[in-house]
Amino acid sequence: MLVLIGMALVFATVLGGFLLEKGNPYVLMQPAELLIVGGAAVGITLVANPKSVLRKMWHGAGSVFHPPAHTRESFRRNLRMLYEVFSYARRASLVNLEPDVEDPEKSRIFSNYPEFLRDRATRAFVCDSLRMLILGAAKPHELDHLMDLDIDVQRRGRREPVSALSAIADSLPGLGIVAAVLGVVITMEAIGGSPETVGQKVAAALVGTFLGILLCYGVVGPIAARLDTVNQQQTQFLMVLRIAMLAYARGSSPLLSIEYARRSIPIELRPSFDEMEKSIKREAKIPSVSEHQAEGQNAAKAVEGQSAAKATA
Repeated sequence: MLVLIGMALVFATVLGGFLLEKGNPYVLMQPAELLIVGGAAVGITLVANPKSVLRKMWHGAGSVFHPPAHTRESFRRNLRMLYEVFSYARRASLVNLEPDVEDPEKSRIFSNYPEFLRDRATRAFVCDSLRMLILGAAKPHELDHLMDLDIDVQRRGRREPVSALSAIADSLPGLGIVAAVLGVVITMEAIGGSPETVGQKVAAALVGTFLGILLCYGVVGPIAARLDTVNQQQTQFLMVLRIAMLAYARGSSPLLSIEYARRSIPIELRPSFDEMEKSIKREAKIPSVSEHQAEGQNAAKAVEGQSAAKATA
């Protein structure tokens, strides 16, 4: 909403000031200048970027007009979800968590969080990290490196459309000058005409420069900056989840693991300790441990005990 208000304010103040100076709004309606600036910008974009980046640009530019994805409430929900995962793993052992990780949509935990299931990147980040814990294939410091690598790759991927939009914004003033130069060429051809005709052509030429600068600093540049902010928020969100899973992998209790993650949330988005505690007590739904799962858990503990005894002997 704020993005739409800001862009509307940009155009309203620019055009309002032009009208206050008794400018003729019809002079700004130059389809040819808009075609030169806009068409050339689209062409440059197609030349400079592969399809994957173009797709990211399209979705990213649209996302800046949506409400923020990560709020105090979304952080609270996701931390509650991880608390349920950790508590269930503590009760039933990590091995019994494998079906939930392999098929999150049918999980008794993850299926209660449709927002998490729709975010494919976050879902893969969480489930793949938990899978490493279940398989016992990674020690805590190795899991830390894996999650950090995943976050860095996602961050660089989200940075691509921002760089592309910034490059477009940088090219727009130059394209405006190109449109103005072409207008001057046309004006020079009509130099022997009436002063009114020459004046109209000069005005049309200057509109090209105006469009290039306005689109750069009033539209494309701010959208790129906003998209960069959205991407940074997503990175921070993944870092919070990483801290929770790493704390649990190092042996912290489910509640302490969530508290580690809560403390890493930016102050303006961080739920209070009381809010988090009430959410866990009132809304957390930890699946019960079936008899079959309990037998599997006892067997796993017995195997671990025998292995420890052999190692000691």
